[in-house]
Amino acid sequence: MQMVKCTKRQIRQLRTALRWKIPEAQRQRIQMVLLRESGMAQPAIAAAMGVSLSTVNRAHMAYAHGGIKALKPKPNGGRKRENMTLAEEKALLARFAKAAGAGEMLNILDLKRAYEQAIGHETSNSTVYNLLDRHRWRKLMPRPFHPKRDVEAQKAFKKTAFPAL
Repeated sequence: MQMVKCTKRQIRQLRTALRWKIPEAQRQRIQMVLLRESGMAQPAIAAAMGVSLSTVNRAHMAYAHGGIKALKPKPNGGRKRENMTLAEEKALLARFAKAAGAGEMLNILDLKRAYEQAIGHETSNSTVYNLLDRHRWRKLMPRPFHPKRDVEAQKAFKKTAFPAL
């Protein structure tokens, strides 16, 4: 296997970086590169560091291609599948804010239609509810009665369901 082949200056820079306040993952990757430079084989480095061989290989390749900056851990999280940025969502909600601020009920179907028009494709209701939740707009009210209720069936049930009362 081939070594990363660092210059003395790069090795000095890596050793100095170990004294910096850096994330533990980056510190570990720097140590992997330094161990390889000291002549240690990659399987031995993996065993010594308690990581897999592919982790060691990735650290060495990252350093070879991008230097010490490439050893920084990649950020996790975020909205990877967002349809709109937060600023765009805020602008969309601003169109509905006047009516909502006046105490009117927000019609989700109208908001959903405007959202779908803005993103250019259909989406689910939960996407719109999540949008409202993200911007602290979510206050769902239960409907007072079912739209397909049968009042006569309800009255008949009340008369026959609890005869002992």
